[in-house]
Amino acid sequence: MPGPPFSDTDPEAERVQLELLRAAEPGRRAQMALDLSALVIVLARRGLRATLPPGASEQDAALRFVELHYGRELADGVRRRLAQGQP
Repeated sequence: MPGPPFSDTDPEAERVQLELLRAAEPGRRAQMALDLSALVIVLARRGLRATLPPGASEQDAALRFVELHYGRELADGVRRRLAQGQP
């Protein structure tokens, strides 16, 4: 099965990757998916952090992440809870 037209992966390397993925146990495949998701979140937050003004806190960055990915309403709710001293 050929990859997307914008792929920079060599077709033979892609074939081997898919073969290894299909041969992996379900638990291993699930762990790989979780690891990849965690990496994407880390990279997204790092990129977002770079767009914030100097001096913005990690909390500011985290709240902006929530706003972008889960919506302003949720981010505002989290901000209110934090302002009230609630976790």
